[in-house]
Amino acid sequence: MRFKSPLERGTLIRRYKRFLADVVLADGTETTVHVPNPGAMLGLTAPGLPIWLSRSPDPKRKLPLTLEMVDLPDAGLVGVNTMNPNRIAEAAIPRGDVPELAGYPILRREVRYDENSRIDILLQSDVDALQRPSCWVEIKNCHFSRTPGLAEFPDCNTVRGVKHLKALERVVDAGGRAVMLFVIQRMDCDAFATADDIDRAYGPALRQAASHGVEVLCYSCHLSPDAIRLDRPLPWRL
Repeated sequence: MRFKSPLERGTLIRRYKRFLADVVLADGTETTVHVPNPGAMLGLTAPGLPIWLSRSPDPKRKLPLTLEMVDLPDAGLVGVNTMNPNRIAEAAIPRGDVPELAGYPILRREVRYDENSRIDILLQSDVDALQRPSCWVEIKNCHFSRTPGLAEFPDCNTVRGVKHLKALERVVDAGGRAVMLFVIQRMDCDAFATADDIDRAYGPALRQAASHGVEVLCYSCHLSPDAIRLDRPLPWRL
């Protein structure tokens, strides 16, 4: 996934009300920017951290700048925009960067399924191809890390995340293929685990879904001010 225009440097002053942050731009201007992340962003909100921002060309936007990445002293760039993992996966899957999801010529986004839900990506075979079940892919953004080398999810309670896992189980029950894909927007991690001390429900729900036949994939990313792409698979620590 390439950014539409080069990102702009800045410095974080404070993040507040979940979706807002005050920042200082490279020219010294102080402004408020959009933070596309409803989570706690633990470890990523300290005042003074270097950040990277995208600028929207839409003149109607009240906040033209969006927080995309935080630059941590010991970890490097960390992506915080929770909208990007879907875009990253959408670009990576057709290129074959996720071998586990290769061989599906049709990729659809935001398809309705289950009970008032939308799947992030639906992969399908050609109509004339041999019978092959469609693949329902739910995607979660991961940027949380407390232990060097270990990415964790979630960084706050996520009732919605548990709901999605139950929906994927029902896809398996109906004969489909279901995948939970964690896109880890960091370059300093070698493994993935659930943060069971933060959300006591999500970890058990993920393990239950895996035992039910839902496939769990974890991929780290390579980040730069120009683009973010999937990099390599990481093992999941039960």
